[in-house]
Amino acid sequence: MASKKLKLLYLADYLRRETDEQHPATMQDIMNELARWDITAERKSIYDDIALLEDYGMDIQRVKAKQFGYYLGERDFQLPELKMLVDVVSASPFLTERKSMELIAKLETLASRHQARDMQRSIHVINRPRTMNEQLYYIVDGISTAINEGKKISFRYFDWGVDGSRVYRREGRRYVIDPVALCVEKHYYLVAYDSRLGSYRNYRLDRMENLQVEEAGRSPLPTDFDLGQYAKRMVDMYSGETAKVMLRMDKGLLNAALDRFGADCHIRPDGNSVVVTATVDISPTLYGWVFQFGQQAEIVAPEAVRQGFAHYLRQVMAQYGEAE
Repeated sequence: MASKKLKLLYLADYLRRETDEQHPATMQDIMNELARWDITAERKSIYDDIALLEDYGMDIQRVKAKQFGYYLGERDFQLPELKMLVDVVSASPFLTERKSMELIAKLETLASRHQARDMQRSIHVINRPRTMNEQLYYIVDGISTAINEGKKISFRYFDWGVDGSRVYRREGRRYVIDPVALCVEKHYYLVAYDSRLGSYRNYRLDRMENLQVEEAGRSPLPTDFDLGQYAKRMVDMYSGETAKVMLRMDKGLLNAALDRFGADCHIRPDGNSVVVTATVDISPTLYGWVFQFGQQAEIVAPEAVRQGFAHYLRQVMAQYGEAE
C-alpha cells in the first residue's frame, strides 16, 4: 500500500532521470520501472498520474513514433546551461579537485542520465593550481551567516611553507574582524572593514582555518561602500593607496585595459595609442600588470606613481645584476 502511495513520486523521478527528447519512455517502460518498486499499475492510472504531474508543473511531452512515448521537456536548467556551469566548476582554482567532482556530480542530477554522460564527455581538465583547503565550503557558509546576522568572525590565517606546511600569521593567534562581503577574482576573497584604521582589508578564503562566527556584533560600517567599485580599482585584490592613473597604451591593448578597469574607465585616442584613465589602488600587482606589456604601455601620470613604477623596475634590474 505504501508503495502505491509513492507511485506518483517514482514516476516523476523516472521521467527526470531517464527521459529527454532523444530518449522518450514508452508506457511499457514506465510500467516496468514501477514494477521495480513492486507497484502494479494499469495504463489508465498512469495516464491520470501524468496529467497530475502536468498540473503540478512538469513539462511532460508526448511523441508519436512507432510507439507512443513520454519525456520531460523543460527543466530548471537546459543542457547548454549545465555544461557552462560544469566548465566553470572544473576551472575554479578556489575549489579542491574533490569538491569540484562532487559539485559536478550534483549538477549531473539536474539532467537526464543520458545527458549526464554527454556532460562528462565535455569536461576538460585544466592543469592549473587548485586550493588545498577542504574547509572552504564551511568558511563560505560561516562568513555568509556572519554578514547576514551582523556578527564578527574569527579565524587563523596562514601562508604555505616551502614544505607544504601551514605557516600561521600572528604566530597562530586568531584574527577577529568585521566581515563586509565575499568577492571572487581568480580566488575567493573576504572583504573586511578595520574600524580602527577606517579602511578595508582582503583575506583569501583558502588561507583561513577554523573560522567561527562570534557573538559580538559587527562594528558600524560606512554606508557608501560599493563592492563593485572597490574590487575594480584593485589588481588581483591587492589594496593600496587609491589614485587616478593615466596610462598610454597601444591600441591593440584596449581589450586588456577594458578587462582590467571596466567599461567606465576614460579612454581617448592618441595617435597609434590610447590614453586610459582609471581609479586604481597602487600596488606591486598594478606595476606587474603594466610591466607585462613592455614598451606597449606607459604610466603617464600622476608623477608619483610613474616614479614609483620606475623605482620598482630599478629594483628588479638590480636583482639581476644591473646597477640601480
